[in-house]
Amino acid sequence: MKNKTKKIIEALEAKYSELKQDKDIFLEGLLYSKSLNYWDYIQTDSLLNLQIQRTNFPDEMVFLLYHQVNELIFKMILWELKQVAELNKLCVDFFTEKLMRISRYFDILTSSFEIMKDGMDINQYNKFRLSLSPGSGFQSAQYRKIEFASTELINLIDLRYRNTINRETPFENAFEHLYWQAAGKNYKTSEKTIMIKNFEKKYKQDFIYFMKTYNTRNLWTRYKELSEKNKKDHRLIKAMRHYDYTVNISWVMGHYNTAKHYILSSSSNNKATGGSEWQKYMHPKYQKRIFFPDLWSADEIDNWGNEV
Repeated sequence: MKNKTKKIIEALEAKYSELKQDKDIFLEGLLYSKSLNYWDYIQTDSLLNLQIQRTNFPDEMVFLLYHQVNELIFKMILWELKQVAELNKLCVDFFTEKLMRISRYFDILTSSFEIMKDGMDINQYNKFRLSLSPGSGFQSAQYRKIEFASTELINLIDLRYRNTINRETPFENAFEHLYWQAAGKNYKTSEKTIMIKNFEKKYKQDFIYFMKTYNTRNLWTRYKELSEKNKKDHRLIKAMRHYDYTVNISWVMGHYNTAKHYILSSSSNNKATGGSEWQKYMHPKYQKRIFFPDLWSADEIDNWGNEV
């Protein structure tokens, strides 16, 4: 028996002994296991059968696939955020590496808006999108979780109400004053659109649980746990600013400009499918969504989003 083979068997023996399992049963199971193929591992057939159009317009498939790809990338981002949240002792190198990974994912998302902006016929879009109402990209639960995992809740509160919210505020109350509520609620009547009612019926309790979980484990809070020396690390600060700007300005404006290209076209009714006041909700200069406010100057904050 080769020395390497012997070491592997000894390691397997130790592994299954610790689990109080019989190693031989698992080894014998390998005799009957099928060989692994790419399409089995990736689940290609299942993945490629998840696209169900609501109309016969060809470019609806572009729209549908594009958003499904976005959701897969959001899942990758949440996977990285979870690792930062759960690591007991956070070091600068690990933190910086994860931030840059996440930023690269958002860089992909930002640049990909060219696919949406120039990849669909405007007339087709403004017809098939009517069949999607009251659904909206606003209803991406994973994107909301990315926000919760990135910063303290106060930084996601509607600017008009930040002075009334603090750490003692019940999560249910804070939830009602999140910045994106402005896109789905008439604050004169307090009536919510069907778009946000459906969204909350599906995800509200999950969001409340997630908000509580990341209340003290989000990126901004974890940064504050670092030593004064580590908080001044040039690479880390650069990575955090890049992430903040990429998510809250570059990516948002890519989305905004794409929406403007289609929704404000002459053939459109200028309304989002979810019924939101999408321009004020989306443009960063209105809500000033900033994950890491202390890493920006007062002038940078005052002009947040104005240059785009």
